[in-house]
Amino acid sequence: MSFKSLLDSWSSQQAPATTDTDYAVRLPLDDAARIHALVDLYPGMDTERIITDLISASLDELEAAMPYVPGERVIREDDHGDPVYEDTGPTPRFLELTREHQKKLRGKAS
Repeated sequence: MSFKSLLDSWSSQQAPATTDTDYAVRLPLDDAARIHALVDLYPGMDTERIITDLISASLDELEAAMPYVPGERVIREDDHGDPVYEDTGPTPRFLELTREHQKKLRGKAS
């Protein structure tokens, strides 16, 4: 989710699906003040929703920023016929671990 679509969803108040697990964090004072300012800017949004959505958008950007590290194995060819090498950077492992944790968390919610 981009930050632009995040702001759009706050305006329309669409709620994402959530887990049953609670996560407690202590925020730096400046970050807490900015979150409360966002709650004031978007009536109907609560602090938990703002934090949840910001974490989601940040994780999307973090994943997109992970470096592509070309491996030795060619996995396909691009539109121009050039080889595309497997990614040996952190992204494939991150996605694999994410899927494993999604399964575990879904199992807890049932």
